[in-house]
Amino acid sequence: MIYINAFLFSGLICLLGEIILDNTKLTPGHITTIFVITGSFLDIFNIYDYFVKIAGGGALVPITSFGHLLIHGALDKACDLGFMGLMMGMFDLTSTGIVAAIIFSFFLSFLFKPQN
Repeated sequence: MIYINAFLFSGLICLLGEIILDNTKLTPGHITTIFVITGSFLDIFNIYDYFVKIAGGGALVPITSFGHLLIHGALDKACDLGFMGLMMGMFDLTSTGIVAAIIFSFFLSFLFKPQN
């Protein structure tokens, strides 16, 4: 059942993105930002953790999970270190993904030539 829940949750996120993209004049960058902020707000009220329990990896793959991880790390460090913990903790859980994206995009830029 966890596989079905993961598929349905991720599919619902993709469906919402496609509906917003098709019916508004928002760009993919706007939609990505909306999903990151939505994941952040859901984590502030501990709703996203409930989604992770139900959908498992399906809730950890979409872009909403990035906002969830940013706020989750910041709030954990803020409990320990106060205000400075907000800045430090924000990148604790996401630093691996950010570094991987930078490194992969750097090396892939040698393989593919940009158009225009």
